[in-house]
Parts: sequence; structure tokens; C-alpha cells
Amino acid sequence: MVRADQLGQEKISTLLLRFSVPAIVGMLVQALYNVVDRIFVGNGVGALGIAGLTLVFPVMLVQMAFSMLIGLGATSLISIRLGEGRKEEAEQIMSNAFVMLVINAALLSFLGLMFLDPLIRILGASEAVLPYSRDYLSIILWGSVFQSVGFGMNHMIRAQGSPKVAMATMLIGAITNTVLDPVFIFGFGWGIKGAALATVISQIVSCTWVLSYFLRGKSHLRLDLGKARRIEFQVVLQIMSIGFAPFAMQLAASVLNLILNQSLAHYGGDLAISAMGVVSSINTIFLMPIFGINQGVQPIIGFNYGAKKYERVKEALRLAIFGATTLVTLGFISTRLFPTQFISLFSRNDPELMAFGLKAMKIVMIMFPVVGFQIVGANYFQAVGKPKKAAVLSLSRQVLLLIPALLILPRFFGLNGVFYALPVSDAGSTILTGILLWRELSNLGKDAVCDGVFAEVK
Repeated sequence: MVRADQLGQEKISTLLLRFSVPAIVGMLVQALYNVVDRIFVGNGVGALGIAGLTLVFPVMLVQMAFSMLIGLGATSLISIRLGEGRKEEAEQIMSNAFVMLVINAALLSFLGLMFLDPLIRILGASEAVLPYSRDYLSIILWGSVFQSVGFGMNHMIRAQGSPKVAMATMLIGAITNTVLDPVFIFGFGWGIKGAALATVISQIVSCTWVLSYFLRGKSHLRLDLGKARRIEFQVVLQIMSIGFAPFAMQLAASVLNLILNQSLAHYGGDLAISAMGVVSSINTIFLMPIFGINQGVQPIIGFNYGAKKYERVKEALRLAIFGATTLVTLGFISTRLFPTQFISLFSRNDPELMAFGLKAMKIVMIMFPVVGFQIVGANYFQAVGKPKKAAVLSLSRQVLLLIPALLILPRFFGLNGVFYALPVSDAGSTILTGILLWRELSNLGKDAVCDGVFAEVK
């Protein structure tokens, strides 16, 4: 039996655990890239170092956005094609996606390095923070191709039914980064440059692992470099169409971070930027498992949707929502019980940063328990190949509601308004997700039933 066929036959809860647990571990490990950097930089360089990392984060989100546009778009198509039994087309999609990842990352790196200083100034860096941002970003951009290929192709490993291999990819990279960070920052005294170099080396290691998996014939789908040279325009359009929702969400996150950093700088200065960088890292630790659940459930939903097994689709979605809500609720409770311990991971000797961080975390995470439902609900539409609705829901949280809130609330409430903008958008986007998802599930499978009735009449 082909491993992918298990997606349509095994018990949903078993499949979800098998796919999501490795993905959750993998996404937590992925989060360590930035979180570990900030922890070591905070303790080895100081608050200005954290601010430098936080200010260039929008650029890294743009890089990830394009990787997700291609990687997740291709993954959704691959899952559906495997569900339809069209393996050769799935391989063509994967080969085209590989070329797209390489070309896109190389172009972004070139542009970023050419306009490095103007870019950092646009991001809002003060004269005090600019050297830290420049040192970090100039090195990170050189590793863009490795990050893009490793991250994008790893989703395709999971799509063909190999979640443990996908998890190993992230583990290898994150462990490498975690080991090299203290060596380069404290041992060699390279400071923030050492953090960037550790990240790039870990990305090279992950990329090498992913490519060796596909090229050595261990995978169900084979990466054919001959097919990679034959770019099919229609395949490219399909990948970009389905991948647009996560791409838009990440791109919006980049714009959001830019506006957020500028608001923080205006109302609170460099210290407020550092504090939000710390809180964002803590949020990332708790949100990454939700994206892991999304990655785990996506091939299950996509395969069964393609196979017209709609009850299995609904069950997979219900279990994913329950798991996501449980995890974010536990995260919310833990930050209420141990707030000081979380903030002190990033800086033990800066009372001002501690005070800013505690205040921000208390406000920003008010609506955290509902975020899991919103993220999983938006992902459902991507998994079944409905990019427009997925884009609306993904953008609602980070563009349609949050950016206007960031532009309006601080005018009346100052720095507190910046913080309160995030839970306001969480609440509104969750309501919108609930409405659209209820309508979608109410009609799921009705067209197929009608087609069967008409066939019998004929």
C-alpha cells in the first residue's frame, strides 16, 4: 500500500497525532531560530541588540512569505493530486516549486544587500540600533537561498506522508543553531554577527538534509531535476494561487511589524521595541504548535477532500480546532502564572526592559485562547484549495483589523493603544472565521450528493 493512501483509511485521531506531533515539534524547533537568537543576544549584547533583531524581523518575514507562497501552495496541490491518484503530476509540481524557491530567494537576497542601509532606516532603526540591525541582516541575507529551499521543500516531505523526516529537518537546523549561538556570541566574541552566522550555517545544514532526502530516492515522490528545467506556467499559477493565503498572511505580518515597530518607537522608544521583541518571541513559542497542527492536518484534509470523504474532512477539522484551542489556552495560563520567569529569559539585569515586557505581555495576550480556532479555521480553506476565503481570513487578523487598530488606538491611548490593538484584532477575526467556516461546513458535500441523485434519475 502506498503510504499516502493511509490518509484516506486510517482513524483520523491516529493520523492527526502521527502528523501533527512531529510538525508541532518541528515548528517549535523552527521558532527557536529567532527565539534563541534573541535570548543569547539579550544576555550577551543587551536591549539594543534585541531591538536590532526586532527591527529587521519584517525582512525575514518577507523571505518566509515567499517560501510559504511556493512551499505551501505546492504542498496543497501535491496532497490533492495524491488523493486523486495522480503521482506524476505531483512530482511535476514539486520540481517546478524547487526552481521557484531558488530563483525567488536569490532575487530577494540581491535586492536586500544592494539597498541594505536604506532598507534598515525605512524599518525605523535609530542611530543607536542601526549598526546592530546592519550586522545581523547583512549576514542573514546571504543564507536566503538555503532557508527558502529547506523551508519550502520540507512542507512537501510532509505532504507525501513523512512527518518524522520533516521534523528531523527542523531539529537538525535548530540544534545546530542553538549550539553555535553561544559559541559564536560568547566564545568567539562575535556578538550579533555570531548569532546571524549561526543561523545561516544551521539553514545550510537543513537545506542539505532536505535535498539529500529527495535526490537519494528515499521519498515517495522524486525530485527530478530534468522536470525542474521544464517550467509549466499553469503549474506555477496554481501554486501561487493556492499559496497566496499564507503568503499574504506573512507579507501582512511584515507590514504589521513595520507599523508596530514605528508606533513603538514613537510612543516608547528603542526600549519599547526591545520589550515587544521579547513578548513576540514568547507568543511565537505558543503559536508555533498551532501552525504545526495546521501542517499536520493539511494533508489529511486535502487528501480526503480530493477523495470526497467529507465526514473525514469534518472530523479532522474538529480535532485540529480542539487541539489548537487547548494549546493556546495552556499558553495563556502559563504566562499569567509565571510572567516574570518568561521575560527574564531574555534579560535578567535590565529592570526597565522587564517592566515594559510585563506590561506588554499582560495586554497583548488577553484574547490568546481564541487564536487557535482562528488560525486553524483559516487554514482549512487553504487545505481544500479555496485560496480566496483563506486569504480573507488570514488577512483579517493582521491587515483588515490589526493595522487600522494600530493606526487609530495609539492616538487616543498612547503606548497602551499599541498593545491593545492586538487583542482587538484577535477577537474580530475570530468572529469572522466562525461565520465563514459555519457556512462552508453546512454546504460541504451537498454538490456531490446532488450529482449522485441526478445520476440515478438519468
